[in-house]
Amino acid sequence: MKEYLKKQDIEFSVANMKQLVFEVTDACNLKCKYCAYGEFYNDYDKREDQMLSVDKALRLIDLLTEYWMSDKNISTEKIIYISFYGGEPLLNMPFVESVVNYVNGLNGPNYRFGFSMTTNAILLDKYMDFLRLHEFNLLISLDGNKENTAYRVDKSGRSAFERIEKNVDKLREKYPDYFETQVNFNAVLHNKNSVEEIYQYFKTKYDKIPSIGELNNSGIQENQKDEFKKAYRNAQESLMQSEHYEKIEQEMFIEAPSYRNACLFLHQYSGFVYHDYTDLLFERKDVRHYPTGTCIPFSKKMFVTVNGKILPCERIGHQFALGEITDTNIELDMQSIADRCNAYFAKFEKQCGDCKNKACTQCMFNVEKIDTNPVCYGYMNQNIFNRYFDAQMSFFEKHPSAYKEILEKVIIE
Repeated sequence: MKEYLKKQDIEFSVANMKQLVFEVTDACNLKCKYCAYGEFYNDYDKREDQMLSVDKALRLIDLLTEYWMSDKNISTEKIIYISFYGGEPLLNMPFVESVVNYVNGLNGPNYRFGFSMTTNAILLDKYMDFLRLHEFNLLISLDGNKENTAYRVDKSGRSAFERIEKNVDKLREKYPDYFETQVNFNAVLHNKNSVEEIYQYFKTKYDKIPSIGELNNSGIQENQKDEFKKAYRNAQESLMQSEHYEKIEQEMFIEAPSYRNACLFLHQYSGFVYHDYTDLLFERKDVRHYPTGTCIPFSKKMFVTVNGKILPCERIGHQFALGEITDTNIELDMQSIADRCNAYFAKFEKQCGDCKNKACTQCMFNVEKIDTNPVCYGYMNQNIFNRYFDAQMSFFEKHPSAYKEILEKVIIE
């Protein structure tokens, strides 16, 4: 079997990790229909209102600190984000406080810590002082106006919109500077909203440009596929149907699907992307290519579930855990992780070798039947690639300033 990844590659990724994410609880005070842990999906551990123990988190941080302090860490003045995720993370605030207090004493010679959280804001009024004090980057989940947010309900079926908006308004009033610089919004696109409605609500109400995500289309239960199709909306199609399409697209910039696709295209095909100064000054001859668009594990983040499973990110099914924190040990075997990824890469070698798209973003962990007969959704033959290439060229023809704007404003890490 071909060795795409080596043990040293995984160790390097851990040593230079950008983000450590804890699923601090699987409990939630809402019951959103489209939740990634809701009725549509089947690729996650059973939700049992558990809380992640502080002990497990601190033991993992101690282990990772050894990597962050090692000579494998090539960063300078790097910020490592400790992020809190759920369920609803504010339901386990003692965990959040303990971890923040612990890592604030661990800043190293070439790195320091920052904090972030994704929250539904139902409990924001109780804890906003703490979040502001520790300069959390806050991502608030809200899908637009009250009608747009109809899927965000509590367990009794009551709309959560008024409670969320009230707490967000309170935060803005109490800490206006913090709200302006470190609070952002994430909206889910579905059949009760549109890109234009989402954009108009946040721009008018808060002068913010939200990130807009489509429903996750992997891990769907067989008996829920029809319901999922009814709820699903494609972001680019929704944007193009907007009355003020061009204005919204320009203001959303990298949050707009068209600009995001253009960024990925330039990243792969422009020839003006450099990973370091050596890459800039000298032609690299050792560039390795991996099947699919899968990230090297932990090169961007590490995600820890409430059960202690360790994954490369939160968008991957829990069955693909690459390690685990038990009550007595931390199982994180770098060679085993490399071997497992190499076995998966081998399954895609023929498809990816024939594929004409070298700017692939398809994560192999989100491909169905990966253990038996996986088929990559992003595969392009020559004709499909030609259409993709022409579409990107057409975008730059219609947006002559986009090329320069992307190169000047976008840094892809």
